[in-house]
Parts: sequence; structure tokens; C-alpha cells
Amino acid sequence: MKVPVNWVKDYTDINVSVKELADMMTMTGSKVEEIITLGEDISNVVVGRILSVDRHPDADKLVVCSVDVGQETVQIVTGAPNVEAGQLVPVALHGARLPGGVTIKRGKLRGVESQGMLCSGEELMLKEEDYPGAGVNGILILKEDYAPGMDIKEALDLGGEAIDFEITSNRPDCLSIIGIAREIAITCGTEFRMPEVSLKAGVGDINEELAVRVENPDLCPRYMARVVKDVKVGPSPQWMRRRLAAAGIRPINNIVDITNYVMLEMGQPMHAFDIEDIEGRTIVVRNARPGETIKTLDDKDRQLTEDMLVIADVKKPIAVAGVMGGANSEITEKTKCIVFESALFNAPSVRLTSKALGLRSESSMRFEKGLDINTVALALDRAAQLVQELGAGTVVNGMLDVLSASLEKRTISVRWNRINELLGLSLTVDTICGILARVGIETDVQGDTLTAVIPTYRNDIEGAADLAEEVARVYGYDKIPMTLMEGSAARGQRSRKEKLLSCVKNRLTGAGLYEVVTYSFTSPDIYRAIGYTDPAEYPQAVKIANPLGEDQSIMRTTLLPSILEVLSRNYNRRISSCRIFEINPVFLPKSLPLTELPDEVLTLAIGEYGNDTDFYTLKGVIEEVADLLGLGDRLCFERSSHPALHHGRTAQILLDGKPVGFMGEVHPKVLENFQLDVRSCVAELDLQTLLDTANTEKQYKALPRFPAVNRDLALIVDKKVTAAQIEKVIKGKGGKILEAVELFDIYEGKQIPEGCKSMAYSLTYRASDRTLVDDEVNAVHQKIVNALEAELGARLR
Repeated sequence: MKVPVNWVKDYTDINVSVKELADMMTMTGSKVEEIITLGEDISNVVVGRILSVDRHPDADKLVVCSVDVGQETVQIVTGAPNVEAGQLVPVALHGARLPGGVTIKRGKLRGVESQGMLCSGEELMLKEEDYPGAGVNGILILKEDYAPGMDIKEALDLGGEAIDFEITSNRPDCLSIIGIAREIAITCGTEFRMPEVSLKAGVGDINEELAVRVENPDLCPRYMARVVKDVKVGPSPQWMRRRLAAAGIRPINNIVDITNYVMLEMGQPMHAFDIEDIEGRTIVVRNARPGETIKTLDDKDRQLTEDMLVIADVKKPIAVAGVMGGANSEITEKTKCIVFESALFNAPSVRLTSKALGLRSESSMRFEKGLDINTVALALDRAAQLVQELGAGTVVNGMLDVLSASLEKRTISVRWNRINELLGLSLTVDTICGILARVGIETDVQGDTLTAVIPTYRNDIEGAADLAEEVARVYGYDKIPMTLMEGSAARGQRSRKEKLLSCVKNRLTGAGLYEVVTYSFTSPDIYRAIGYTDPAEYPQAVKIANPLGEDQSIMRTTLLPSILEVLSRNYNRRISSCRIFEINPVFLPKSLPLTELPDEVLTLAIGEYGNDTDFYTLKGVIEEVADLLGLGDRLCFERSSHPALHHGRTAQILLDGKPVGFMGEVHPKVLENFQLDVRSCVAELDLQTLLDTANTEKQYKALPRFPAVNRDLALIVDKKVTAAQIEKVIKGKGGKILEAVELFDIYEGKQIPEGCKSMAYSLTYRASDRTLVDDEVNAVHQKIVNALEAELGARLR
């Protein structure tokens, strides 16, 4: 929820900086997602008064304006058709910044000096609903009487700061400005001030204007309504529009804006109906009838079911209760008499209805978490008060209130020292009661028993643990002493290697692979089975002094035969697809005969077959593991050969230019040796080296705020040139503004010279602090092209 700081200050004082406040609020349970500086992309824009407007001597469509900007009078040339002497307008002076990264500088237009720019609403990123006149074609004409030289952000209330809070589902009271203000007062130790709600005497009697009937009180424990006559629908005042916009709500008109304002301020959703659209001037809260439909305010037809609660008149539904109003009773410019609705709906019912309709709104988000039954009346009075203050209509005396639930506060009785036991503290009962009083909980202590009276806006507090949580967050989690768990069990934790190993296994299983474990003992014949033809070429292996048999007489130096045996076993049991991995050591003797223990090298082997299996899917899995370990940019694949693998479909895996494994498609003869009659791919990596080299430090990088520039690059290169070589050159010359490189096409054919291939890349350029211009991108792009030509002999296609 976005909370404008200036709005909160109406209800409590803030005695710390916004950054300090955000840290303090997070520590007391209101997590801050972001601090937003409003209007930070606008600077050196002031209010100016046009003193004179003269024709440009050399351009029929331009005029020369003399503008008073407070300390001086400047000359500005503009082509806007709506400027006149005496008008107040926004003026971007020399050096001003505007939204979108635009910088204004003095210059000459058709030979006449212009010392700035007059701004339109669009250039200030304002819309018609933000400020009347902002949507016209031309300069924004300010309606109010501002002093020339006044900062435009102050004049139009575009500045300030807002805090974006992540509100947990158990704290719907914080989905409001007063809820957050209450939490700030608790956190900062300041006074909390509820808005003063009082109404002037109205006219008539509401009972003569409207009737309300609730047919399902279980789903609607309280329904209240007020009537307003002589409604004048129009724009809201600037202060209300800007507060709504700062909180992320689009201003519409004064009546709708009042309902949204009260929802944000009080946390109580409201709705306004045109009373002329209510048949029989009777509101009926009931379940939908079979076959009923409604067109909601988003102009979509919704099919209703009998378990959905609706607001209806005597003939038809006019709103989906707690979710959205109907288009058949919406407020229009012709509306003269309205009904304000404020109600409490059953939270699970609203949640199920919203989900079934695929319709989630600000109202449903609040209702489905459970609201305060006492805020229903307060919000209704607040809306009526705002109508009177804005002169938007005449309030009819009285309100309708259909109530079927208790308005009383709940009480909880606990042993007061139980709170200390849960927190590991030794607070006195007076300290505990004082902290609970700060969060609005009244207490009474009799002996060991503490009776707490819970405010109706805190439905989440149900027992001793909840009271302890309130005490802990206000007392300060950082003040609670750290203690180790008591017991005789040994304490320990995983090493860095164990943690990384667990992450690798999770990533592989997440990619759809199953982990297998096979024996470390094997037979010397496995080398012949995997393609070695000369026994002299067999890798040296440690022989077991007392083997169980010839089949288990040596320690394995590769996991490849074990993986192929598991693939074979699954294939011959008619498993159509199999993807597996094993992480275990291989044993590499330093010398034979043994004089010291062999090196035990932790190795990762992967094997797979099936319809979705090929060289590149396996390569993708390996790249996933490399990215997990922070080695993605340092790993590359180079064409190679291996006795067990298909010639031309084999790659050596290099880390920083050094071999760490191999991968490829299994040779048909090896497949035959293992009774596999299906294309299979395998890989084997030195996982020990990867883990030792892993760089798992993560650095936060904000989402990009400025647009990217894309360029395609099609090259003709020798067939021996690899994609890795090309990408290395591109990244080396691309500098800081090169964000991404993607190969999207490889082509060999009649249009390409013999012995060459075409490789097409998509290059993405982006700067973190500005919008890139074509000249800047073109310069870097040409630098890349020149480097590719010089280093790899590439030429543009």
C-alpha cells in the first residue's frame, strides 16, 4: 500500500527522517518495500506569469513571450496556440529536468533567444483527471493564483514522499492511512489523532427517501446507507486529487473520489449509487438468483451464481457485494441524488466471489481480510462530511443501519507472566500493560490474570501468543537477548560446500532430473564398453586388493558407465523417457602402484533419453548449474571428441579456458554395448572444481527505469568461429551500456560463401541513469562491428 507521508502527518507527528521511519516501521512489523520520492524527475520548473505575447519576426506559428518567473523576467519562444498575457503557466527554466529524462536548455528558435520552455500537462506527466486543463492541446494554464517563481511541485502538490508498505493478511487495519498513522504513532511514541468527523444539519428524513432490507445477515452483518440530494458532479479539489494520485488511485469525479478517499483514509470500502437507478428506491442485500447477470463498472458482463451476495433493488442486481458496483447505477454527470453505501460483508464470501468472477478490486482486497464493524458508521459519516466540505450536495438527515452482529469489544484473559515466558523476558506487569496500552489494548490485572480488551479493528489478536507478539514488536526485537536452545542434542550447521551441493541437487531436480546412486566399484571392461579400443589407453585405476569379483575389481575413474547402465535398465523396462544425474566421487590415483591415497574428485554426471532430449537441452541444464554457482559467464563449450560420444556432437566444457568436463550424444556403438536403442545424451563435470570456484555473492540490481535500445547484428564468419568467441568480443567492446546479447539465428546456404556461416545476434543497450540516444548507441555498436572484423574476420551480412 502506497502511503503519502504528508497525508499521514494529518493524524500523527513524524519526528524522524523518512528513511529512519521506514527502518523503524519494518522493525515493528510493517515491512517497507520502497520509499518513493514524488516528483523527483521534475526540477527547476516554476510558476510564471505571461506579461506579453508578441509575434515571432520570422515564423508565423511561433510567438515570443515575456514571462515573470519571480526573481527575473525571461523571454521564451513557443508555438502553443493558447497563451495569452496575464496567464499563470509552468515554466521550465535553463537546466530544468522533466519526466522522461528531458533536460531544458536556453537556445534560439528561428533566430530569437528562448531562455526556457512553457510546459504542457503532458510534459509534466499530468492528465486531465490530475489537473483540469492538463489534457488540452497547448500549455497548461494554472487556475489558482500562485506567486511567480513558486516551485511547480509545491504549487501543484507534486512533491513529497510516499512509503510503499507490504501489509500482511492478518493486519487489514493497516490497509488505511489512519491504520498506518496509528502504527507510526506506536513506533515513534507520538500522539495519534483520529480525524474529527462532524456533520452539519441536513434536510428531510432518509426514511422518506430510501429503504434497506438484508435477506442474508450471515453474509452481511451490517449495512448502512446515507442519501445526498442536489448533487453537483465535477472535479475534486486539487488537494484530494493529488492525495489519491500519490496513493496510486486515479481521480475520477468528486463523488467517486470521496468514496475512494474514505476507503484509503479509513480502510472501509464504500460505493455510491445513483438513486434514480434504484427501482422502488429499495436496496435489497441478497444472494443472486439463478441465471442472473450484471454488467460491472469495468463494462464486462458477469454471470452470477446463487452463492454470491449482491446488492439489488426490487428487480435487479446493482452491485456485486464487496467486489464492484454495477454499470446500471453508476455516477454520471447527470446524477442529482445519490446513495452512499457502507457495509461489512463476510470475508470468505467476498474472497470466493472475487475468485469465481476473476475480478479483484481494492474493495475486495480489503473485505476478504476482515474489517472493523465499527468503522462502517464512521466512514459513512466521513463521506457525508466531505460532501458538505466540498459543496458537492446536500446531506439528508439520518442514516439507515441494518445490524445483526455485536459492536462490543472482545476480551482475552491470560496469565500475564505467560507473555514473559513466550518472549524469554522479565518485564514487569506495569511495563507489559503500558506497551499494550500504546497499541490500543485496555488491560486490567487481578493477581496473576491479565484481562485485555481488544479493539474491534484488531481481529487478529486471539490469545496469549498474539499479546506477546504485540509486546515484542513494540518493546523491540533487537532488545530480546539471544539464547541457544537447551538440550543435549549436538548443534551444527552445513558447510559452504554442503550448502552449494544441496542447491545444485535442487536445481537439477527442478529441471526434471532424478538423482541416482551407483556403486563406486566397477569392472575394467567398462572402458571397452564406452569406446576405448586399446587397453593401453585405458585410464589408470585403483585396483581393489580383495574384490568381490572381476566386475567390482577397480575403483571407478568416471561415472559415465554407471549412468549408461541406469539408462539401459530404464529403457529395457519400457520407460519412454529418462533423465538422471549422479553426484559422487571418482578415484584418480596419483601414481601406480599406490604410495598414497588417490584423489577423490567430486563429479557430476548427467544422462537422458526421450522425445525431448537432445544436445542443447543437456547443454541448457549444465548452463543452469553454472549460473547457480555464479560461473555462467566463465563457462564455455568447445568442439571436441571422446571415445564414448558421437563425432561432431561432442563438446569439451571449459572453465576460464581450462577443461572441467565433457558432454555430447552417445555414439551408436556404445549405445549398442549398453542395449540402448534410443538417442541418448550424457555429460560429466568436475563438480569439485566448480564448487571451489563458485561465486555465490548476490548483488541487488534495481529494475530498469529507462527504455532499452535494440540492435540486430548479422555476421558472416568462418565455420570454425564459435558463438562464445563472438559473444566475448561483443561483451568486451559493448561497455556498460550493453545489457544483453542473444544469438537468434544460424544459417548456412546458397547465399553464404563456402566454408562460412551466418550468425545473427540481438543486442540490447540500456543505461541505468538516462535514456540513451541513437548517436551514443551507434558509436558503441560500430565499435563492436570493428572489433569483430579485426579479431575474428567477421563481416556484416
